[in-house]
Amino acid sequence: MPDADSRNLPPPRTQTVLVVDGDVDFLAWADKHLGTPETVIVGRTNAEEALTWFCEHSPDLLITELHIGPFGGMELLKRVRQNDPNAMVVLTTGFPPTSEVIEAMKLGAYDFLRKETLAYELRPIVDEALRARDTIQATPVAVSLAPSQDPANQAIIGNSVAMQEVFKMIGRVSRSDAPVLVTGESGCGKEIVANAIHKHSRRSNREYMAINCAAIPDNLLESELFGHEKGSFTGAAVRRVGRFEECDGGTLFLDEIGDMPLPVQSKILRMLQQGEFSRLGGNQTLHADVRIIAATNKDLEREVERGRFREDLFYRLNVVRVHIPPLRYRRDDVRPLAEFFLKRISDRKGGARLRLSDDAGALLESYNWPGNVRELENTIQRASVLATTDVLLPKDIPLGSPKSDPVAPESALPAASVPAAISQPTVEAKGGDNVVTAAIATLFAAAEADPERKLLPWLEREFTLTAMARTGNNQLHAAKLLGITRATLRKRLERFGMI
Repeated sequence: MPDADSRNLPPPRTQTVLVVDGDVDFLAWADKHLGTPETVIVGRTNAEEALTWFCEHSPDLLITELHIGPFGGMELLKRVRQNDPNAMVVLTTGFPPTSEVIEAMKLGAYDFLRKETLAYELRPIVDEALRARDTIQATPVAVSLAPSQDPANQAIIGNSVAMQEVFKMIGRVSRSDAPVLVTGESGCGKEIVANAIHKHSRRSNREYMAINCAAIPDNLLESELFGHEKGSFTGAAVRRVGRFEECDGGTLFLDEIGDMPLPVQSKILRMLQQGEFSRLGGNQTLHADVRIIAATNKDLEREVERGRFREDLFYRLNVVRVHIPPLRYRRDDVRPLAEFFLKRISDRKGGARLRLSDDAGALLESYNWPGNVRELENTIQRASVLATTDVLLPKDIPLGSPKSDPVAPESALPAASVPAAISQPTVEAKGGDNVVTAAIATLFAAAEADPERKLLPWLEREFTLTAMARTGNNQLHAAKLLGITRATLRKRLERFGMI
């Protein structure tokens, strides 16, 4: 007799899979191998009949042969997706040409399988697609928000305690005209913070200019900032007004100031101390009322010690410092930022509002984000291109490229399974080959420290767990990451009691 808790559980939802193939034996095989008490298999041998049935009954998944009469699986895919933009469609055929595979994925197919692999690949793909369908149906429709009138404020997003402190600091420093030094890793949003300081200051209705000191050659940076007189150097055919003159009364943001050459640093110091400067090649002393906000991802204190940055300029700039923590230390901000980027993409395209599934959000939050907010934005842009529905799923999100994150973040590993010797590697390495060498050395050190540990069996299990965690439990992507077939991965998961 079922207990009270089980009686209160809702009955499992019955899902329907429509299979279209001219081979009735294949339809019988599909019904036998894919049908379950919760999954109903409906077979059709004709694309036109299948389209009519699909439009009337809205099945959860469509599996269709590419070469099916009267108009083919590709056309069926196109018409089905016109009827339901989130429809899950898997195409099958013997040996699909590359162009057909590309076209199918372009039209939004969930997957494209070769007939000879169906015996071991179709069942996992069906399970995966049905889970994705459930996720899409359970994801609430995005509420349309009125666009903000202030793009700077719109981009400053953060629920974390760390970012709340940054917001407070922005409010405080906006009340004065004191120089501000914004620090943080590359890609964490320093220019956005600088823009926000200006927008909230009394200079908000005056000019705001941004200069990337690292992007301008040393011999041109002085002219860019302070201007030059005609004939002051080869090519100076006319007088040029510099940014300080143009920005009089406003705010000048000097990004990557740690890369500024020493001669220009001395002129910046004079500007900060006395509010005056002269154009390159000129004798006239000019005055400008400009607030300076500087930013760097370098350790300026260390640069001062090494003689690469003027100590007096550092103290002049460092009146107020706003430090932006890297994204890996404020994971509460990942999902709101991702939602913001999705909304901005939808607004630009003018199409359906893209949404983020819970599994996709969890995958984003588990990643280490070495490229910070800039990497997150680029990832969301790529995911919006790869997505076949208006809900982003874990399979749509490209993460963990060797260039951006060669070592799995600790958050992706089960905490209890990470030995101390591995969680604190002693070898510093740069570059792919060195990272692998360092990892191998660390693993053997851990094995020597714990003779009871069977290294290879342990690694097989941990690599499998980590691959599943990094790909949001997507077996296909995890198998690719490990360099094995999905069938091999499933055997491992069964052996480890994970399925």
